[in-house]
Amino acid sequence: MQNPFLTPTVLIPWSRLTSDRVLEAVQEGVRLGEKALAEIAALPPAARGVESVLMAFERATEPLDFAWNLINHLDGVDNSPALRDAIREALPLVSGFYARVRLDARLWEALRWVAESPEGQALTGVRRRFMDETLADFRESGADLPDEGKRRLEALEGELASITQTFSENVLDAMNQVELLIDDPARLDGLPESARAAALALARAKGLGTPTQPVWRFTLHMPSYLPVMKFSADEPLRRTLWEAMGAVGGVAPHDNTPLIGQILRLRHEKATLLGAAHFPDHILNRRMARRGEVALGFINRLHERVKGAFDADVAELAAFKAELLNQPGVALEPWDVTYYSERLRQARYELDEEALRPYFPLDGVLNGLFALVERLFGLTVTPRETCCPRAGGPQVPGAIETWHPEVRYFELHDQGGRLLGAFYTDWHPRESKQGGAWMASLYTAEAASPGQRGPHVGLIAGNLTAPTDGGPALLTHREVETVAHELGHLLHHLTSDVEVRSFSGANVAWDFVELPSQIMENWCWQRASLDLIARHHETGEPLPQPLFDRLVAAHNFQAGINFMAQLAHGKLDLELHLGGRDWAPEELDLRLRELLDGWRVPTQTDAGFIVRRFTHLFAHPTGYASAYYSYKWAEVLDADAFTRFRDEGVLSPVVGREYLERVLSRGNSAPPEQLFRDFMGRDPDPDALLRRCGLSV
Repeated sequence: MQNPFLTPTVLIPWSRLTSDRVLEAVQEGVRLGEKALAEIAALPPAARGVESVLMAFERATEPLDFAWNLINHLDGVDNSPALRDAIREALPLVSGFYARVRLDARLWEALRWVAESPEGQALTGVRRRFMDETLADFRESGADLPDEGKRRLEALEGELASITQTFSENVLDAMNQVELLIDDPARLDGLPESARAAALALARAKGLGTPTQPVWRFTLHMPSYLPVMKFSADEPLRRTLWEAMGAVGGVAPHDNTPLIGQILRLRHEKATLLGAAHFPDHILNRRMARRGEVALGFINRLHERVKGAFDADVAELAAFKAELLNQPGVALEPWDVTYYSERLRQARYELDEEALRPYFPLDGVLNGLFALVERLFGLTVTPRETCCPRAGGPQVPGAIETWHPEVRYFELHDQGGRLLGAFYTDWHPRESKQGGAWMASLYTAEAASPGQRGPHVGLIAGNLTAPTDGGPALLTHREVETVAHELGHLLHHLTSDVEVRSFSGANVAWDFVELPSQIMENWCWQRASLDLIARHHETGEPLPQPLFDRLVAAHNFQAGINFMAQLAHGKLDLELHLGGRDWAPEELDLRLRELLDGWRVPTQTDAGFIVRRFTHLFAHPTGYASAYYSYKWAEVLDADAFTRFRDEGVLSPVVGREYLERVLSRGNSAPPEQLFRDFMGRDPDPDALLRRCGLSV
């Protein structure tokens, strides 16, 4: 029987994707890939052509690509000791195979032969772009290295895959180790009822407490952690959780400190082996920034532009704490910043975040966003019945299998009824699930020509507020933005109509990939679109105008602090990859304090750094390494691009159709600069983001 991991399909049989089939799938996938690539490499010149070499190369690794994608997906949503062991065993095979592909001299010779042939030179459009990018991929991956260099590069890729996997597992394990149990209700002072109910439910799920002696359980998952930091009047409670979060990835047996230096040194060696000065130059060579110094300059210039607003926000926050406590000159602590910021926001705008929650039930938010997608792009989302035999449930005829009972499944159709794709949603925290929110492309259909393809399949997942006491999951406005953000990534994948599979959807330059996601967040702040998204879960009433006005008024509250936090992450990332490889583990924090002086809110107790749990940078051989600046880069693009909707109609189907046809559906079929110009008619306005944030231009 065919291994279920190896059959690319829209209807994925999750109950058959078991840990004991992982190694077998990888071994067979590698064998199939090696066989297909060897056949291409062995073609005599007379048999070489665009179809037999270039497009055959595009399809050669599809079974392994699909299998490894599913394995990594399950690692993120249904982690288990057995799956970890299987991945550990399979990882060297996979990383070694992918490293060898672009080091194969015969394959490289065949591709160059086709590129230099009259047929190759006559290519235009996306196929020409694919050929040029494939040649660049090979060169940047070491195809021209001598044999000794190729062997070293393959070893580096294997080491990076192993160490970054360990980094990721350390973060997950350290997060799951932490729980804080409270049995004194007086210590819950300030916490909204939703947070108390969630903590009570977390305790009950572990068999803790009784109806007469309740226990409240808090963890480091964001829906549990963040309400404590924002609302708890119990300073020791805030401090305890803050210190626990700060220790993630920094305490044995899950200490990532030595791994950071190892990863940085391996990446630098890889970059220099491939002819770059350092890893940022290597990784950014074909992205919009082109070089590490350009990305760092972008971050530094924004820092200069917002530093005044940042300093003013910090001074205001410190003064507010001092006034509230009647303690002149009292210093801020790291566990104070979010708490007093929320208190100040409430005082200034009379905006109670909890008053918004009833208008944001998860199902209602999703339905509203789906209605928005229909209005803007003419696309219809339809739910399908699901079942979960993987978790012991029955197999239901006609129902779609999922990996967890909470997971839902939807289909996306265009105006003509064509099935563009399908997607799963998985929104709430579990101990077997990674943190954060993300979109994943689970299957990408091949197109014979534009408009002639099968459906793509994707996933949007997060760690949002869970339902309690049988009621709906009521989200914060920030969580609504998160759902919209991931939906934007998903639309980029599902609407992609590109002839070359590997150029579909989000397979674009990483400083462009966040445009489709971040632009969707804009509709969470517009009256017309919020009337679709925000409806009271009991009455169906829209968000009252006074509440909407206060929400919008507070949109740019302390924008300087919030803006600077993201800049600091981008600065940390680039500085680490430019010079951090030479730092001793024990001097990591000292060096970062020096580099980020003036980039962080000054506090009495040093706030520490996210670096030991920064999975964006260190949980993948590449990931967002040297590219965290991309979030701000893409914010410039999205702030500017949204001005067309602002000026021509927030719900304009005309602008929506242009955006769909000129950006969303085109994947990597053209350079990102061209896609932006095709939609906007000009280059990006770098000041658009500062204007949107209410910061001085």
